[in-house]
Amino acid sequence: MRFSASKAAKRSHASLSGLMAAFLAFGCFGNAVADEAPKRVVSMNVCTDQLAMLVAGEGQLHSVSHLAADPNSSVLAEQARRYVVNHGLAEEVFLMHPDLVLAGTYTTRTTVGLLRRLGVRVEEFTPESSIEDIRANMARMGEILGRQERAGELIAEFDQGLADLAAKPPPRRAVALYEPNGYTSGAGTLVDAIVAAAGLENVADRFGLVGTVQLPLELLVLAAPNLLVGGGDGHGAPALAEQIFVHPAYRALLGSAESMTVPGPYTICGAPFTLEVARRLQAAARSERGAE
Repeated sequence: MRFSASKAAKRSHASLSGLMAAFLAFGCFGNAVADEAPKRVVSMNVCTDQLAMLVAGEGQLHSVSHLAADPNSSVLAEQARRYVVNHGLAEEVFLMHPDLVLAGTYTTRTTVGLLRRLGVRVEEFTPESSIEDIRANMARMGEILGRQERAGELIAEFDQGLADLAAKPPPRRAVALYEPNGYTSGAGTLVDAIVAAAGLENVADRFGLVGTVQLPLELLVLAAPNLLVGGGDGHGAPALAEQIFVHPAYRALLGSAESMTVPGPYTICGAPFTLEVARRLQAAARSERGAE
């Protein structure tokens, strides 16, 4: 057994060495001129996928991550089917011969590190957690892809959407974002920024909550929100994480407040389409129960 294990280890090492050699045989991309617009772009993150799809020129974006085509993760799932799909594997991405790879700061760290060691240009994007972050990432994507004009159009569209929201503010109502296991989104999250853009109050701010944290049901009841977002009815298979939604206290809140759900993909990444959530929040706040 010891001999077989040793042989297997040697074969594994030889295979890895052969793979690295094959990679290097294709040459490194480190000599590419950084200020030239890339012609073959691969994205490995669902947020950079969508930003690139919105900004890139015809034929510039070659591949997006498999999550981009998942309607549970991506607003642009239909558009993503036009591109080659990748799963964030170093050998897979390398053999696509990209002159630019886009990644999130939490994306497949091993792949990012290996691609850089092989001389591939990798640009990382931090997840959006504010309105300013959305603008900044759109502008940066435009610069990286040499598509500043297109990025400027998207930013103008985004700013016009914000102005439209501010021009017709709803009644000032309290919104509670409540997800499985009692999680909510407080200060420093994209969802909190969306609530503010809608001209509404996030009850998490009353309690000084920061980030994605649990909001005890007792505090939710004390907050007496006008609008409950998330949770509620319509869940699939029973799950312990969702038991809180059948608690009598939560059911009582549903009887006195307006409730709604928001499609997850609209809050995962920041882009002009993110404002659709703010529009839906405003519409719910103007409803009869939400205005009580």
